Amino acid sequence: MRKPKPLLILSLVVAGAFALVKLMGGDDDDGGASSEPTLVFDRIWIDQLPRKPKDTFHTFIAATQEPIGLFHAGSQWKGGYEVFAHTAGGDGLRIVYLQTNETEKVKVRAWRCKEQGMDYCLEVAGASRGVKRYRSMLGWEIRAATRPAQLLDRIASIARVEN
Repeated sequence: MRKPKPLLILSLVVAGAFALVKLMGGDDDDGGASSEPTLVFDRIWIDQLPRKPKDTFHTFIAATQEPIGLFHAGSQWKGGYEVFAHTAGGDGLRIVYLQTNETEKVKVRAWRCKEQGMDYCLEVAGASRGVKRYRSMLGWEIRAATRPAQLLDRIASIARVEN
């Protein structure tokens, strides 16, 4: 029987250690980037850029001037949304859905990243609406003077694709 090479043994040990860390939950998808809570607010977040007009995408917004936000799901041609009021605290939001008065405590975490051509990532945990991961870009900030109609126009412009 041949003696195993030290490099092979070392690489097996390192691979096993990484697998154990991943299994124990010690490694996040963000490469260790720290959360930047202010990034969560006053920004348009989407889960993916649509490639065709009928592609569905999800949007999340949490504004601060008036503490309201929305979850949106739809395509360029069809969609729906639900508006909520929110109170920020620590790493989360207390959300009240205005149509139903349902409440939720939602954890949010935002950080700078480079994913799918985007500049920022957002994880939303504990929400019964929307998706768990969103992305945003530089220039997708919502300014204090932005009116709701302007905001809907910006979301629609993000959804438009060249035919």
